[in-house]
Parts: sequence; structure tokens; C-alpha cells
Amino acid sequence: MLDALTVAIGVAALALAAWCGFAAWRDQPTKDWHFIGMAVVTVLVLAQLVIGLVKLAQGEKPDEGTVIFVAYLLGAFAAVPAAGMLSLTERTRWGSVTVAAGAVVLAVLEVRLYDIWGTTGA
Repeated sequence: MLDALTVAIGVAALALAAWCGFAAWRDQPTKDWHFIGMAVVTVLVLAQLVIGLVKLAQGEKPDEGTVIFVAYLLGAFAAVPAAGMLSLTERTRWGSVTVAAGAVVLAVLEVRLYDIWGTTGA
């Protein structure tokens, strides 16, 4: 896949986690600006999902298997939006904690996606 996009998503996810973690530390719920940040990260992950599926359709194969790769792609795509939806139901600092945790999960998923894809598609 695209290493630069994977790194960009990881960095953006960790920045979102730090931002929402700071809001939680200040005892604040998620605000509109946080949702804009979540949208930016989600658009990056959507691009990764499309690129990954296109590469699979072109015949490239991940080192660790197609099914696990697609499962991780879908999980990565769902991580931040799911956390954002949960933060809407919890309008306290814990909503910000939820988004921060979801963003950290996304960063970890990106590392795993990089490992699953391996060097055959690079």
C-alpha cells in the first residue's frame, strides 16, 4: 500500500488523540472542532480503504492474507467514527476520552495494516 498515507494516518490519529486527551484533561466534552478533526482523519482512512481495495482488485496480495487485511481496513475505517458517535452520547469529559482512545486504536491498527501488507505490495 502507500507507506506515506499509512504514516500520515498514524500521525493524524495520534494528534487527534492528544487533542481530545487534552480536552478531557481540561474536563471538556468533544466540541465541533474535534468533530472536524475526526472528519479529516476519517477522510484519510477512507482514501486508504479505497486504495487498498483497488490494489487487491489489481491482483496485489498482502503477505498475511486478504481476509485479515480487509478486516483491518474496515476496522480502521470504523474506529474514529464509532468513537465519535459514542462521544455524542456522553457529553462529558469521558466523551473526549472515548475519542482519544479510538484514535489510539486507529494508530495501532495502522501499524498492524503495515505489517499485514508486508513488502509484496510496496
